[in-house]
Amino acid sequence: MNWLEALILGIIQGLTEFLPVSSSGHLQIGAALLGITTADNLLFTVLVHGATVLSTIIVFHNEIFRLIKGLFAFSLNEETKWVFYILISMIPVGIVGVFFEDQVEAFFNGQVVFVALMLIITGGLLLASHYLKGKNHTGELNITTSVVIGLAQAFAVLPGVSRSGATIATALLLGVDKEKATRFSFLMVIPPILGATLLKVLELVKHPGTHAGIENSSLAIGFIAALIFGIIACRWMINIVKKGSLVYFAYYCFTVAGITLLVQFI
Repeated sequence: MNWLEALILGIIQGLTEFLPVSSSGHLQIGAALLGITTADNLLFTVLVHGATVLSTIIVFHNEIFRLIKGLFAFSLNEETKWVFYILISMIPVGIVGVFFEDQVEAFFNGQVVFVALMLIITGGLLLASHYLKGKNHTGELNITTSVVIGLAQAFAVLPGVSRSGATIATALLLGVDKEKATRFSFLMVIPPILGATLLKVLELVKHPGTHAGIENSSLAIGFIAALIFGIIACRWMINIVKKGSLVYFAYYCFTVAGITLLVQFI
């Protein structure tokens, strides 16, 4: 992977991480179109995901500071509850990361047909959240909704399943208020992705030769591109959810999946 390819993929990651269209799926399709065959795509994917998590921290820094301040008030306030719900939501993806890492990594190897099928599932979830969203729910997060949304996040480790799309759509189907669903979706991903990024960076430091397929300069360029465009896309996505326009991304997912399958089978 050269610096230009890393730049392109970093921009793709930054723009698509927060939009409900699957950044990992677009990275796989983009890598296939660019002819990138390195077996170390997962490292690049993890690092640029780390960049977009940093984008989240930048955009939501006031919210994160408020949660931390509320947590250290040592009382059962709203902020403490949110931190508790975020921790609960991490359990499913943590289990997947610990016990099924090798199986997940196998999907990050240019399997674009699988990605296309998962994009169809993402589109279906977005359609369902638009037409079937819960109407009898209080609109608040609780332990049950946090676990279910966490399960959606764990499912979204598969390329082609949008993490933001799956978690926000699931929250809406459960009747959670859309503003809270968006905030929770963006905040809940910070701890697990930062943890995964840190582990990969430590692995790179300890065994630099195992990642010879990607130059450090390319990793840096991809990271910076994903960070900058992630900030732009994060702010854009907040406005999109407020306007209730997620359904249009369902049609986008169907279109990309259809084109991908058509190209592959032709």
